[in-house]
Amino acid sequence: MKIYYDPLDPKCKSILGGIRQNEKLIINIFGKTAEPCLFVLKKDEGEAQYLQMEKTPEGYRIELCFAEKGLFFYTFLIGGQSAGCGKFRRLELMKPAQPYQILVSDPAFKTPDWFKGGIMYQIFPDRFYKSGDVTIGEGKWLHKSWDEQPEYRMNADGKVLNNDFFGGNLKGIIKKLDHLKSLRVTVIYLNPIFRAYSNHRYDTGDYMEIDPALGSDRDFSDFIKECSARGIRVILDGVFNHTGDDSRYFNKYGRYDSVGAFQSKDSKYYAWYNFTHFPDKYDSWWGIDCLPAVNESCEDYIEFITGERGVLRHWLRYGISGYRLDVADELPDEFVEKIRSSVKGYNEDALVLGEVWEDASNKIAYGKRRRYFQGGELDSVMNYPLKDAIIHFVSTDDTTNFRETVAALRDNYPKCVLDSLMNILGTHDTVRILTALGGVHVAGKDAMSVTVLDEDTRRLATERLKAATVLLFTVFGVPCIYYGDEIGMEGYADPFCRMPFAWDKMDEEILFHYRRLAKIRSSHTVFKEGDYRELFADKNCIVYERRNKSEVVVVCMNRGDNKFDLKFKGVLYDLLTGEKHKNSFSLKRRSYAILSNKYVN
Repeated sequence: MKIYYDPLDPKCKSILGGIRQNEKLIINIFGKTAEPCLFVLKKDEGEAQYLQMEKTPEGYRIELCFAEKGLFFYTFLIGGQSAGCGKFRRLELMKPAQPYQILVSDPAFKTPDWFKGGIMYQIFPDRFYKSGDVTIGEGKWLHKSWDEQPEYRMNADGKVLNNDFFGGNLKGIIKKLDHLKSLRVTVIYLNPIFRAYSNHRYDTGDYMEIDPALGSDRDFSDFIKECSARGIRVILDGVFNHTGDDSRYFNKYGRYDSVGAFQSKDSKYYAWYNFTHFPDKYDSWWGIDCLPAVNESCEDYIEFITGERGVLRHWLRYGISGYRLDVADELPDEFVEKIRSSVKGYNEDALVLGEVWEDASNKIAYGKRRRYFQGGELDSVMNYPLKDAIIHFVSTDDTTNFRETVAALRDNYPKCVLDSLMNILGTHDTVRILTALGGVHVAGKDAMSVTVLDEDTRRLATERLKAATVLLFTVFGVPCIYYGDEIGMEGYADPFCRMPFAWDKMDEEILFHYRRLAKIRSSHTVFKEGDYRELFADKNCIVYERRNKSEVVVVCMNRGDNKFDLKFKGVLYDLLTGEKHKNSFSLKRRSYAILSNKYVN
């Protein structure tokens, strides 16, 4: 029995990816068979419905319309045989059948247009650039040299305090904004900037205050203005799952002029936390006692974060353009909904982006299916699945995992989310991309602190990085540059992926490559919301296009030893070399190209 169904083919599924309530969806199966065909539809945690498909000259057809939001799964029953999602989303006869999914969202769900087509840049504030004198608070210390390594050793109590600082600050970021402008950056994502004890500041001490080591409220206001003058927006890290134990709200060490939850059951913050034995035993993030977990169902805490005079709107009034929600999958859906409502109620164009490491369309967290993209929660997420797929592709030269990941994201996510994904190769939580692509694995922090890539390995890693960034800058979504990746910084896991920016040791070859890709991306509208289509692929080579009404960009990534001739009608320009090609292009072994009908010098 020869049958064909591919949900990424508009002839088979009339709407790509997720759909909206009350939107007509047509599904067609193609194949010459007289066997009856049933469409097996099941709402998440619901009972299966067996719907008769209409026979057509080409196969079978069904028209669907969903009156309610939610996640639905479907397979087919063809002549009594189960069929479902196979390799690259193509239909395969199998038992049991692997289901496809349909995510149904609110009709009003949309994502900010300003974010699409842009370039993001992530900054770990203490490590970017220092300008002027910096004052470090009690119990902390400042490195004497910008070139030193972060402290990683445990103290006598077996803890890494993260209380060493390099002095990077807001004035320092302002001084280096022109560097970001040279990368065509349109939005900066800042790791936490609120007052905290640690250098990473995920242990919030006071949500309403800029950490004095970074500067003042005035410095922050100046920073926003300087960014705006360069066409750069800013989003902040929102850490709302936990606070620091050294905070105004918990106040374990009595450093704040407040009565914290640790100090008294009469504290106005006591209900924010869950104590199992007051005061020394309490819920904390992953059992780390310096990060007491917050009770996100506490009405007082919810109001403090989401209310009219709450944290979210306080910083939105400074002109920021949204938030990245730390550990979003540990925040209850109801709380995320209130966060979105608060943010969008103040500025409907602001971005709400979540830290989710898996496919966020069908994510299950703590036994509960999440509803991030049904219209009431997130606009977007960090795209860890794509990160892993790109690294695997350029490291193994095998296209399979990359193609599977891209196909799954396109099939599962609403288009407005697909165009807004935060695409990453590295973050403050992962090994530096150049180190990852070098493939030199070491165990233990002591070894990580002294291991750097040798000349040959670094050359290999650089070649892989160039290929990886071609993919990063040209697929759907928004590429995010982790500070220092663009100059070839190395580093293993935290804290070595958080080294100070090496301003005097920039790899000009890598920086030139990033700037060239940034120029290509910013010069072509097709990267904003253009369609993605795979044109050709084998084990080692993939060719895909991005297309809108006026532009087409063809991306060729050949990691193998075969050569290929591309045939087309008309003229395409190689955006990396400036060469003009008429009717054909020869793709050499182990090479890549970005071709377009539009060339900008």
